Amino acid sequence: MHQKEDEEVPLNDDVYHAGSDSDDFNDKYDYAAAKRPRRGWRSCLGMTVSLLAIILVSGLTGAWISFAFLNMDQNCALHTTQWYVDIKYAFKEFDGHFMEENIYRKNASAEVDAAWEALGVDYRAGVISYEDGLASGLDSSFVQRNPKYGGGFLVNVEGLHHLHCLNLVRKSLYFNYDHYKAIGTHAFMNEGHAFQLHVTHCLDTIRQVLMCNVDTAVLGQVWATKEDPMAFPDFNTRHMCKNYDAVREWGEKLQAPPNDELPPDFLVIPTPEQIIPKIP
Repeated sequence: MHQKEDEEVPLNDDVYHAGSDSDDFNDKYDYAAAKRPRRGWRSCLGMTVSLLAIILVSGLTGAWISFAFLNMDQNCALHTTQWYVDIKYAFKEFDGHFMEENIYRKNASAEVDAAWEALGVDYRAGVISYEDGLASGLDSSFVQRNPKYGGGFLVNVEGLHHLHCLNLVRKSLYFNYDHYKAIGTHAFMNEGHAFQLHVTHCLDTIRQVLMCNVDTAVLGQVWATKEDPMAFPDFNTRHMCKNYDAVREWGEKLQAPPNDELPPDFLVIPTPEQIIPKIP
């Protein structure tokens, strides 16, 4: 049997030899670290410009996002309004009490009428400029104020008209109708079918408005009455709402003078082509 040292033979005995200092060994294994090439000034300039561009783009993007969030009210309003008003949004708690009546729900009276009228339900038509009218979708066939008195289009704020319609429906309820019929003003000057057309026009306008602005909030249910608990919807819900008072104030300022104060030539006389054949 061979000795152990005889079996352990280096792979390259000529090179791997203890104590060897041959020239061949030094030539084969004398390594020097490779030199890294220096970056030219053009390369440094390119990197600097790229870094500055990234910083600039990031800054502009952050500013744009911040601006968008700061002006979210106006961004939302652009999608839900056709006229510029300083719209703001805030949370409102709906008064949905089922068993307790607020002033708007009570039986007909002068006090109740005053509360509704304070909402702007009876505001007169207003006037906007000719340019603003065109931007709102009107054209020269719509009723205009005589240029002699400043020109422009006669308009009604739709949101105030919607409340006007709701007020008429309120007055037409069976427990209020006789009161307002006895007074005999506005729609209650009409009889029969004409009155019915006015009320149903208002009813269907409100339907369309509610469907156009359909609310996706949900009504939870609570346990009510301790004697005999039952599940009942809680209508006192929290909503994000527009600042109605700003819209009302805008509509108030738009108003033209009362009809009995208008000069006979206040309106532009229409041409035959501008008169439509029937009431729309």
